[in-house]
Amino acid sequence: MKIGLVDLDTSHPKSWLPIHRELGHEVVGVWDGGAVHPAGYAETFAKENGIPSVFGSLEEMARSVDCAILHGCDWDTHVDKARPFASAGKAILVDKPIAGKLKDLRQMLSWARSGIRISGGSSLRFCFEARDYLALPEEERGKPHTVVAGCGVDEFNYGIHAYSLLSGILGQGISRVKDLGGENLRRVEVRWEDGRMGLVLVPVKGGYVPFHATLISDRAVHHIKPEAGSLYRGELERVLPYLSGQAPDPPVPFEALIEPELAALAARQSGLNHGQEVRLADLSEEDPGFDGAAFALEYKNAKYGG
Repeated sequence: MKIGLVDLDTSHPKSWLPIHRELGHEVVGVWDGGAVHPAGYAETFAKENGIPSVFGSLEEMARSVDCAILHGCDWDTHVDKARPFASAGKAILVDKPIAGKLKDLRQMLSWARSGIRISGGSSLRFCFEARDYLALPEEERGKPHTVVAGCGVDEFNYGIHAYSLLSGILGQGISRVKDLGGENLRRVEVRWEDGRMGLVLVPVKGGYVPFHATLISDRAVHHIKPEAGSLYRGELERVLPYLSGQAPDPPVPFEALIEPELAALAARQSGLNHGQEVRLADLSEEDPGFDGAAFALEYKNAKYGG
């Protein structure tokens, strides 16, 4: 399929590009909103990476591609930037975090339910290590009932990886979340309706922690440490066949795909309310959620120095 890249904020567009091509897809153009990079960056990126077009608008791109990949680190703009592609019936891949507000997640869910092919989120949801564990015979690994998952560097932009790794192992069905506090390392209890539970560990601010998960079942204890070098391929090999129409069904239903973001929103609310348990069903669209614009500015300043 023909792919268009929307926003070039992070390292992902360049890192994903050879995988797109190896999987038989063509990146035909880019568009950048300037949240992180200076004017002219899109033209330079396209020239250096052999991409033929720099589009003047998202509407123009939507007429020329089969799928848009949103790489913007201001997650609050994801819905508006996805809208031209949803209106045109084109496929959409939203890089992590999918969105930081409940209303935005609900809008994307509405598109998915209307038939728009939409996917994305954290690559940890699709990591090979979790898939290899789940592929083991159940009589060997047992049924996991408790999982501790963690990573650096912050509670949402990077912390979403830990929630996603947890969801990739235990599957859909998160019902409630409780912030357990922690001065330097945030501890969040995540519970499923059927009694299974997880513990998410993410630094409050800074501090590197590698991706990891300890899985406890009724038969054994396993520890996995996803390797960063294979994460993008693990996601794109699963997601692109669906977005291109080669696979009829998504690798993860969108209702399940957004549970990590919903759990993180619930954890934020729990923290603001002194550790009170928050059910995902009780989340409100009035909650301002995580501030994507503030993160994008912070990311820009870290990259270009103020």
